[in-house]
Parts: sequence; C-alpha cells; structure tokens
Amino acid sequence: MKEFKNFTMNFGPQHPAAHGVLRLILQMDGEVIKNADPHIGLLHRATEKLAESKPYNQSIGYMDRLDYVSMMCNEHAYVLAIEKLLEIDVPERAKYIRVMFDEITRILNHLLWLGAHALDIGAMSVFLYAFREREDLMDCYEAVSGTRMHATYYRPGGVFRDLPSEMPKYEKSSVKGERDLELANHNRQGSLLDFLEDFTLRFPKCIDEYENLLTDNRIWKQRTVGIGVVSPDRAIELGFTGPMLRGSGIAWDLRKKQPYEIYDKIKFDIPIGKTGDSYDRYLVRIEELRQSNKIVKQCIDWLKKNKGPVIIDDAKVTPPDREKMKGDMEALIHHFKIFTEGYCVPKGEIYAAVEAPKGEFGIFMISDGANKPYRVKIRAPGFAHLAALNEMSKGHMLSDVVTIIGTLDIVFGEIDR
Repeated sequence: MKEFKNFTMNFGPQHPAAHGVLRLILQMDGEVIKNADPHIGLLHRATEKLAESKPYNQSIGYMDRLDYVSMMCNEHAYVLAIEKLLEIDVPERAKYIRVMFDEITRILNHLLWLGAHALDIGAMSVFLYAFREREDLMDCYEAVSGTRMHATYYRPGGVFRDLPSEMPKYEKSSVKGERDLELANHNRQGSLLDFLEDFTLRFPKCIDEYENLLTDNRIWKQRTVGIGVVSPDRAIELGFTGPMLRGSGIAWDLRKKQPYEIYDKIKFDIPIGKTGDSYDRYLVRIEELRQSNKIVKQCIDWLKKNKGPVIIDDAKVTPPDREKMKGDMEALIHHFKIFTEGYCVPKGEIYAAVEAPKGEFGIFMISDGANKPYRVKIRAPGFAHLAALNEMSKGHMLSDVVTIIGTLDIVFGEIDR
C-alpha cells in the first residue's frame, strides 16, 4: 500500500479556533507542521480609505470596529493623533477618565482572550468565569456611552460626557424575583465610580479563581509550556509589541517608555516572561489584569477627589451642549458646522500610538489642511504577530496550532482593516 506523507490541509476560516476569518494552509508531515501559510483579508472593510473620505470627527466610530475587543484603546490613538495636529491640551479629568477606560478595556480584552484561549485548548469553565466579570465592565461602557461595545466615547479635546452619578439598575422581570433583584443591584446604589470601586475590590479574588483553574493545571501546562517559543532578539526582529514582546522577557511598554496622558503619575509594574513560550505569555497577561486593576483603582481615587471639565471649551472643535444649542443661534450654527463639515486641521503629519491590550496600536495621519485626513495608516499590533505564525508553529503538532493562534491574541478587525 502506498504511503502518503506530506499533505496540505486547510485550517479555517470556518474552524472555531481560527477566531473568525483566518485561513491557514498547513503543509503537514503526518501530524507535524512543516509550513503554515496564513491567508488574510476576509474581513477587509477599507477602514483607512473610509477615514480619508470623512471629516475627522466622523471616523471615531470606525476605530471601535478595528480591534473590536479593545474598543476605547483604538479610539484613543485616533483622537491623540488629531489632538497633536490641532495642538490642543485635554483637561486633566478627561485624561484620568481616558486612562481608567483604557485599563477597563485592557481587562475586557484579556478576559475574552483568557476565556477563548482556554476554551480552544479544552477548558470550558474559565470561559464562563471570565464572562461573568466582563458583564460588569460592559455595563460601565453602557453607562458612559449608551452602548456595550462600540462606544465612540473619546473625542478630540476630551471625552463625550462626564461619568454618570448613578448606575443603571436591573428591573423586575418574570425571571428576576425580589430577592434576585436585590442581589443584582446591591452594588449599583451609588455612582459609576462606586460601582467600579466595588469591582476593583472583588476582581483580585476572581483572578485567583482563574489561576486556580489553570496555572498549575497539568493539562494546561502540557498544552502551553514550550509551545511557540520566541527568543527576545527574534521578538524584536519580528516587530512584536505588548504581551508578546514582554512574554519573551523584554520590558517594553509605551505607558512607561513613552508616557501619554497621565501614566507617568500612576504606579504600576510591567510583568515580563522568561522563556517566551505560550505559558509565559499567559502569566504575563494574568499579571496585567492585576496591574490594570491597580491603575483603575488609582484613577477612581483621583476622580472622586477632583471635579472639573471633561472636554475643552472650544466651539470650533467641540460641539455646544444640547441645552445651549436649543436656545442660542450661534451655538446652533457651531453645532451644525461641526456635525456636517467638521473642522479643518493644520497641515502636517503625525504618528500617535497607545499601549493597546494586544501591543502598540498606532495611527499615522497626514493632514493637507482640509476637514478630512489626506492619509490614515493604522499600525495594528496583531498584524506583526500573525506574520510570525509560520515560524512559531514549524515542527509542532497540529493541535499546537490552536494554542499558538490563541497565544497571539489576534482579532481580524485590526489585521484586515
């Protein structure tokens, strides 16, 4: 009987572990991978081109839909680029709100990553645990912006509005009795900051629960230790950023190395790995959950003590409030002009980057002095990480591809753009 050794195999795009729209063409020698060729572009929506055809303030919502698990961090890079071109400074309260929501977004991203990664490898419970905490943070998104995911909350010059003084509460329904309702609303009696403070006190124990399930789990370690090893030098050469770079032992974090907003006033540590394998990257992200929780707590403490404006008072860039707009003709004209024409940005080019949950998310923008950008280029962290997939998976088994795709934490919204 003739023996077939090498064969080509499609992994995805319909495979549940391919995270949406990744098509991998694997060259296999039995169960061992000889070559992995990722085919991308199945979620291409021409975001950069769309941003070049619209006024600056109308593209903020497109940024949410790039890395659709780290919504506000994407917006942050975009509004930072506009602010640098306009040379405007943001009120300090708005900076603290932005940093707080950046870290909430980091927790949201890492919780989804942890749940999906564990589920891909075969641990079901972690997914349910992680989504329990995500629900509370999604409610915070909804409280400030009205939507649970695509917030469009950051604006050039600050944020859309101040933090709400009360949290939305669960209401009585056919499935929730009085007792259930009381339990569900027990931490929603105060403001959004009170609700978040309660969350920051509960969350470390929740992280301990995830670690109890995974960190010393024999099967988890067998599936992640020594899989997808990247040396520190190679990680730099491949353009890694974020947990992928720190997992290889390099302490590079834009929040420390190139501080933006008020990160230089906040105390936190940068976790780094030793061996650069999937297990180290898991440990780095778990520690990042703890550090982000600390940052959120520091922001809450400052925001509770310090009131003030959350957006600059410049009628050419920020719209007037609704009440003023309905009673004052000049305010109405400003409102109309901002939402139809937008504003003209001085000529120049700029690169603005933030430490997004997946790595360095950057916006390169060129302005020709018009009301819309001449060129927008998005630097997505996942793009460089996916490019290393072939190198990381060579010589591993087919089942390890799932682990490697999981450890890369890739989302195709930002890769295909």
